[in-house]
Amino acid sequence: MSGHQHDEGHTIAGWIGCVIATAGAAVAGAGICGWRPGIWLGLGVMAAAVLVTWGLHLAGWGKPPGPRPADQWAMKVRDRAARHGHTGCLGCRLAGRRGAPRRTDTAPEAMPADIASHASAPADLSS
Repeated sequence: MSGHQHDEGHTIAGWIGCVIATAGAAVAGAGICGWRPGIWLGLGVMAAAVLVTWGLHLAGWGKPPGPRPADQWAMKVRDRAARHGHTGCLGCRLAGRRGAPRRTDTAPEAMPADIASHASAPADLSS
């Protein structure tokens, strides 16, 4: 995994949820092939996969939306910010965790002078 230069989002919550959902799909498939209780049992297992994944995410074994810093890419790294909720995360909002509010009272960063001069001047499109 050291050759990857981006965050693929592999987490304990994601893998365990995927395994449980795959088992539920297999049971539902057996139900479609003739074992009648399998359809409902498989759907129940898939619903349990959603709840287990959500619970693990809230416990810190998932990941927040968006890319993470490179030191947190390993699957065994637990997210300590999950206790307060992730900003912009639907799962955290459903659990009543709002995350850190976005600060809107901060001033925008100043642009370097050479960029600011180009940004404020209109483009010359006469040629």
